[in-house]
Amino acid sequence: MTIAPEIRSAATRSAGTPTTSTITVRRADPATGELTAEGFRRCGSLSWRRTTTQDGTTTVDIRHPFTSDLISDDVMVSALVCLVEDGALAGQWEFEEAAVGLIRSSASSADLAWSSFYDNSLRDLVTGIASFSPVHRRARTLVQGTEVLEVGCCFGLFALQCAETGLSVSACDISAGAINLLRAAAARRRTSVDAIVANATDLPCADDSVDTVTLIHLLEHLSRDERDRALAEALRVARRRVIVAVPYEEEPSPHFGHLSCLRERDLIDWAQHVDHAGAEILDDHGGWLILTPRAD
Repeated sequence: MTIAPEIRSAATRSAGTPTTSTITVRRADPATGELTAEGFRRCGSLSWRRTTTQDGTTTVDIRHPFTSDLISDDVMVSALVCLVEDGALAGQWEFEEAAVGLIRSSASSADLAWSSFYDNSLRDLVTGIASFSPVHRRARTLVQGTEVLEVGCCFGLFALQCAETGLSVSACDISAGAINLLRAAAARRRTSVDAIVANATDLPCADDSVDTVTLIHLLEHLSRDERDRALAEALRVARRRVIVAVPYEEEPSPHFGHLSCLRERDLIDWAQHVDHAGAEILDDHGGWLILTPRAD
């Protein structure tokens, strides 16, 4: 399948560096035997094969069984991590191409595919089925006040959850594609989220303009200088609290665009390099840094 550029750009926070491979994804009905076709290698619920032409062009063909009632963020990520571990995909760009291809090919139209993806992902996160549920659950318990800004929101699943529990929510991401998808999902669900395109290092927000600013699994994507600026911007905008969540990994995951392997010592270091009125560090499905802004 061909992936529309405006959809491709929404896969994660940054586009990654394109490789020479072409990624094709399509749904295969398990009853037809397409998932076990000759030349394809099974990997969990998926099948894949790599072909290289005489001119050196490489194509990775991926087949999956997911329909619109099954596709979700958790299903998509779990399936594609298996492909990474199996050697089918390399790096962030290929992972993103496959991710958007998986979602888009789960239904007969882009609208149905994305609406199903959002509905299923939110259902699984709220009910606790999704592997990322504990992270979002912890983040929601840490929010102070009634106004929240999610920085680096990607698809905006956390922002939608907060808005649907009665909070006043804003969300921003550097990807215009991600913001367009979030706006469409919010409108369809009749959920109020003020979604804008913005960089975490230069937020278009007034000082002390929201109660809580969240940076959930964002800072591992940034350089040291960018992290410091993003934290300083969050502290400038927040009145009451800044919430940072990061994964603890043995190695940074290049397919997710992670640049650093983080530990508690990194959170301590970050807190020492920004101006704040107090810091707390937690360990719960990764690391948490909770910062209190200085009162004017």
